[in-house]
Amino acid sequence: MSSSNRRAGNTSPAAEDMNPNPAIVTRAEDHKRPFHHGSLPGALLAAAEVVLLRDGLKGLTLRAIAREAGVSHTAPKHHFGDVANVLSELAAVGHLRLAQRLADSADDLPHGQARRSAIARGYVMFGVENPGLFRLMDRNEMLDYTRPSLLAASRVSALALAGVFETPDAATSPDEGKAFAPLSASQAVAMTAAWGYVHGLTSLLIDNRLDAIVGATASFTDALSLVEAAIGQTRIALDSPTID
Repeated sequence: MSSSNRRAGNTSPAAEDMNPNPAIVTRAEDHKRPFHHGSLPGALLAAAEVVLLRDGLKGLTLRAIAREAGVSHTAPKHHFGDVANVLSELAAVGHLRLAQRLADSADDLPHGQARRSAIARGYVMFGVENPGLFRLMDRNEMLDYTRPSLLAASRVSALALAGVFETPDAATSPDEGKAFAPLSASQAVAMTAAWGYVHGLTSLLIDNRLDAIVGATASFTDALSLVEAAIGQTRIALDSPTID
């Protein structure tokens, strides 16, 4: 599968609706440029991410977003309604960005342990590179999963974690109220085990919970190298195993 055919960020039609210019989310400085028709929602999301990283969730208000974007304080409310909707759209951007990171990490590797380990490393690195988004995506009580953009994007990232980058129609048009297509018992177990493992490692890493372990051994230079070693020594089941 060529990299051009598996770009996870392009698998969800909702992506263009919530982010007309994907570069504007990954390049925060773009929101300071003159706006064109249709570009303001993406610029506001970029500004929201800047505020999230700088001030945390408590500081993420509609007025703070407007100030960061340099627009009227009414603009965020006009486009998103309230902060909950902003957070949900920003989380959707995070899921698409995560899926893209996993796709890049797999980089056409054949199915097998090396590919699964590469996907796991990609998940960890996404958290390291995007700690604010990573934590936001974990706050279900603050997000509206009835929003089509977030529902579709979360399914795209879930499929990417399972090693699926050419997303089927079910991923972009999910059943009403459902984040996943029907799963067999073995698929559910594999997805839960893999997700729990890499998510736990990522959380420990970005919350600096592994520093004491690193300090107790001369074998690792930092916490990231410890996590790399842990992934390298663990068999990760990401793709549709069977239950014995």
